[in-house]
Amino acid sequence: MSIYVGNLSYEVTQEDLSGVFAEYGSVKRVQLPTDRETGRLRGFAFVEMASEAEETAAIEALDGAEWMGRDMKVNKAKPREERGPAGGGGGRRNGNSSFSRRY
Repeated sequence: MSIYVGNLSYEVTQEDLSGVFAEYGSVKRVQLPTDRETGRLRGFAFVEMASEAEETAAIEALDGAEWMGRDMKVNKAKPREERGPAGGGGGRRNGNSSFSRRY
């Protein structure tokens, strides 16, 4: 399982997060997602710890705690939802299009 950590500073590093969560147990992995286009951090992370008990202790201690000038949101990560195929095309299909056709 993994922990979701939200409302993070955009200046945070993997080492910063590892240090905070290490106080509650062994940190296996830290992921800091970045925006595909800008490469900028997205303001949240996922932390994996060695045991469920360590994860629970970290969640209870850190949820709502102020860190780097922000109140962290810390909870169990939800499983990633499967997305459909990428692409646009969300146009109207009920005949009420934004253009008119003349036959």
